Amino acid sequence: MRSVDEQLTRVLGAAVRPSPVRVAISEAQGLLCAEEVVAERALPGFDQAAVDGYAVRSVDVQPANDSPVSLPVVGEIPAGSRQPRRLQPGQAVRVATGAPLPTLADAVVPLGYTDGHPAKVTVNMSVPSAAFVRRTGEDVQTGDVAVRSGTTIGSAQVGLLAAVGRDKVLVHPKPRVSIICVGDELVDIDRTPGPGQVYDVNSYALAAAARDAGAEVSRVGIVPGDPRRLREIVEGRLLLSEIVVIAGGVGGTSGDEVRAALADLGDLDTTRVAMHPGSAQGFGRLGPDAVPTFLLPSNPMSALVVFEVFVRPLIRTALGKANPYRRMVAARLLSPLTSTKGRRGFLRGQLLRDSNNDDFLLQPLGTSGSHLLASLAEANCLAVVDEDVTDVGVGEEIQVCFLAQRG
Repeated sequence: MRSVDEQLTRVLGAAVRPSPVRVAISEAQGLLCAEEVVAERALPGFDQAAVDGYAVRSVDVQPANDSPVSLPVVGEIPAGSRQPRRLQPGQAVRVATGAPLPTLADAVVPLGYTDGHPAKVTVNMSVPSAAFVRRTGEDVQTGDVAVRSGTTIGSAQVGLLAAVGRDKVLVHPKPRVSIICVGDELVDIDRTPGPGQVYDVNSYALAAAARDAGAEVSRVGIVPGDPRRLREIVEGRLLLSEIVVIAGGVGGTSGDEVRAALADLGDLDTTRVAMHPGSAQGFGRLGPDAVPTFLLPSNPMSALVVFEVFVRPLIRTALGKANPYRRMVAARLLSPLTSTKGRRGFLRGQLLRDSNNDDFLLQPLGTSGSHLLASLAEANCLAVVDEDVTDVGVGEEIQVCFLAQRG
């Protein structure tokens, strides 16, 4: 039986990051920047007013004996003006927020500091040089790195890219993941199951998990048990995917048929991994491009746990994430927890906070059955129990892996 760490090393060793692509900045959100974006122009690109007010020479508004200063208003500059203006000593020009400053002006007096007169303004409060002015290059200088390689592009980075005039950016694209389910007992959710049939849960659940991990997902759905047809579909998906996930073809006769159908595409190793749930699983690299391919259990609960432990880190690695793992914290148990000796347990639970000291608390959920999908839907974490631990008592600490936050 292979350890979880050994299996994870094999999986992550097969990670392939797709080649960077150039996309519109509106499509780049959530992806990792793959270039150093150097600003080709300063931001702001010109000295501009930071508030509505009057552009002045600061020396002209220094009052004598704290008396107000009056200046003639010789014009107005709106935001977006392209008309150059020159300010003479002892004058003021009305400016809007974002408007370019006239030549010689080195400060803006906010409207609230004045009487607001359109022809001869009285300034009641002085301002120093550079007051209420956005200087050229104050935010970004020409030649500065605006967005660094390896940065996750969020709303602020999209805004900065737009501000420096970039309409496209080089990014690490989402890895393409294909989800395939095998099983004669499966029917899609738009049909009514007959005797011995069940809904195809895995293709929907695993596709959602892959999207949550950051992948571009193709939900192939149910594939007939015919070996030739299965091989054709898998072979086609290998050409279009960085990762292929097949659920329902691990153990028993079904597993033998899946492995036989795919044997000439590459080595697909099926083994027992020292974990629960989801011990029976398979992994290999298939096709001419050696695409990482997983065989997951047909049980939806087990399939999701195996996906969380192995497939998700591979997707995150392919995205270029420096740390592909979920956040881990220590939590105190509110109820006793039992695990299987010799296997690492990934047991669902609800993570809470102690109102007295803000410590993390863990309430285990449905740990007695790997088929209890409803309890996973209620869970916001997985408790990780070491292989040599079978019982954890109330109040004892245990390591907990965060799952996606619930709304």
